Amino acid sequence: MLALLSEDPESCGEALGYLDAAVLHQGSIYPVTAPAARFIAGILGDERTLVLCESALPWDDRERPLRAALLEWLGSVAESVSFWDDEDDEEPEEDEDEDAHSVAACRAILRDLYSAVLPFLDDQDSTVRQAAVGAMGHLMLAPELAEFRGEQAERMERLAHHSSVAERAAAALTLGNWDLAPQAFLNDPDPSVRAAAALAPALDEDPAALAEIRHALTDPAAADDWFHEHVPQMEGKFRFALIAALLRRTRDIGEILPEALAVARMTNAYTVESDWGPLLKRAFPEPYISGTPLTTAQRQFLSAIVANDECWGNIANPILWFREAGLPHERASLRALVSKA
Repeated sequence: MLALLSEDPESCGEALGYLDAAVLHQGSIYPVTAPAARFIAGILGDERTLVLCESALPWDDRERPLRAALLEWLGSVAESVSFWDDEDDEEPEEDEDEDAHSVAACRAILRDLYSAVLPFLDDQDSTVRQAAVGAMGHLMLAPELAEFRGEQAERMERLAHHSSVAERAAAALTLGNWDLAPQAFLNDPDPSVRAAAALAPALDEDPAALAEIRHALTDPAAADDWFHEHVPQMEGKFRFALIAALLRRTRDIGEILPEALAVARMTNAYTVESDWGPLLKRAFPEPYISGTPLTTAQRQFLSAIVANDECWGNIANPILWFREAGLPHERASLRALVSKA
């Protein structure tokens, strides 16, 4: 842990890798997690955390101030704590329940983590600011910190009047995750910020929000490329969240055919779980019965999937989706079904 204060980029990167791989491996909380989080919260203000470094983990090659990476890690701790049900809040009765003890220890320091992250929401470095906003987004989901949520929501809304596109989008996503309506961001001059705001479940009944989702999905590939900077509140491709919001707000494949076709023409077999699989389920809410005529929307959507080479090959991911829809999972058979229709 002391390597984090070494000011040696390589040593700091190895320490970051250790934090992710051993102290919070895939969101798992261990007895060492709370003490490590308390230590990191205590060193955030140390100037030695300004050194630029990369994590030793091969899948994270971002060079940024160590401080930003540590803020992001604290946010991951808070996110992991939030995965536990309310029934796990109580102290475990048996000493052998190590996981529950470890989570309880992390819950006990959430206020300390909040106090440590708070000053960096206004940091001069945009990378540090974004990491702090991301960490605060996870912290505010904790019941122990609910009293601060209104104050932080007002802070996020003030970002609508300044800061970068990525920061405004992050603020909009954060408010949405808190079940608030980021209305100010829905009027942002940048379409990516408006789309980020439109994802909020609190805006599910707002026609303007649905219109922004539809507009973004006219070109899903372009929407995926809107954010060149890392946005901590966003996991996976932006189109995944857009599709989820679109499906949440509509009922029939015919309502969303233009958006579904736009996705079908650019997607691939590897992302079926997050984009065209759910759209296929919407097109076939009940398994297809052989001999039943396809609707126009069903036929057009399946035709687009059949025509897209990237959706086929030696990849098993789509098979379960086709089976659930009652459809053949071989390309030639599906093409024959569409042609017959």
